[in-house]
Amino acid sequence: MARPAPDSAQIEVRPAETGRERRDFLHLPARIYAGDSAWVAPLMFEQKQRVFDNKPLFAHCSVAAWVAYRDGAPAGRITAQLDEMQPGDEAGPIGYFGMLEAEDDAAVFAALFDTAGAWLRARGAASVRGPYNLSINEEIGLLVGNFDDPPFLMMGHAPRYYGPRIEAQGFGTVKDLITYKVRPDFTAPEVMQKLATRASRTVKIRPLDRSNKAADFEAMRDIFNDAWSDNWGFVPFTEEEFAETAKVLSLLLPHDFIQIAEIDGRPVAFIAAFPNLNELIGDLRGRLLPFGWARLLWRLKVRGATSARVALMGVRREHQHSRLGPTLAFLVIDAVRKAMVQRGVTSVEMGWVLEDNDGMRHIIEAIGSTVYKRYRVYQKALRDAPPQDSAADVRKQTP
Repeated sequence: MARPAPDSAQIEVRPAETGRERRDFLHLPARIYAGDSAWVAPLMFEQKQRVFDNKPLFAHCSVAAWVAYRDGAPAGRITAQLDEMQPGDEAGPIGYFGMLEAEDDAAVFAALFDTAGAWLRARGAASVRGPYNLSINEEIGLLVGNFDDPPFLMMGHAPRYYGPRIEAQGFGTVKDLITYKVRPDFTAPEVMQKLATRASRTVKIRPLDRSNKAADFEAMRDIFNDAWSDNWGFVPFTEEEFAETAKVLSLLLPHDFIQIAEIDGRPVAFIAAFPNLNELIGDLRGRLLPFGWARLLWRLKVRGATSARVALMGVRREHQHSRLGPTLAFLVIDAVRKAMVQRGVTSVEMGWVLEDNDGMRHIIEAIGSTVYKRYRVYQKALRDAPPQDSAADVRKQTP
């Protein structure tokens, strides 16, 4: 049942249950960013699947979605998530908000966060963190630095007023994430070249083996889950979730955009670079029908993208605190950057990286990368409130 926002009888927040409400949810960003030349419309079918039919995520994460209406017109949207696999903190379970888009109106932001917060409190969350769109392994963080350049694939964009509006709702910063930008034709520091030459006697670097890609993808999942297990906010990729990721990798990536490091035949590190799809879909306005598919496939296979993003990377923990750790990271970076140069890529975004991850930042900065964008994760405590039944649980609705 929809409930009016406390600050304005003209605003009501409805769960995105009907076809119309879901369309309003999906199409609202086009209104918010109508005058923003840096925004890239995401592919609509991907957004619909992510929010309303994300079966691998829904297996362990409850998700609810709402649209805020002012005088019957959509003015904002938000999701709330409670993930069984997400660690809590000393205060208790942590809930999440995501997919936030709204007009520059304090009442709209208040209505959205009140609704999401009530849903999370009713399910036992002690605090709320975000934005997560919809998990830490997808899009995370609010853009707070460099609003002028379009986002790379799987990175968010936002108006400048979002940060102040979120902070006005009582949120504080819990983590900053940064991305780097680098040309792939960089010259590696001499010390790294020497370490790489020495390690090449025992370390083999190879691209994805398409004849045995299922085993390679499972090795990548295993390395990622091991490499990042001690990091802030870590949630492991399930087999089902990484299988969906693998489908995307198989469709979009040349085999040499994935590089795997092996020692005695055992995978110990990997890297995956995505062609920057956002470079190729800007004029499609989120639609692949009737002719968008043909245009996108031609651009991918014939023209290619001149930019890319390193989105996945990992070195097994057993090597992270040894001299071999940064060497393995450099070896896979060096291998994938050579593949990108051969395919005409001239610009690469690396990240995100936690601002306080000094080890990874040192490796990335040593190859000439410069900080490109900054994203912020917010959090606030949830005070006790009576249970609310004002929204549908997307996971329970999905067959």
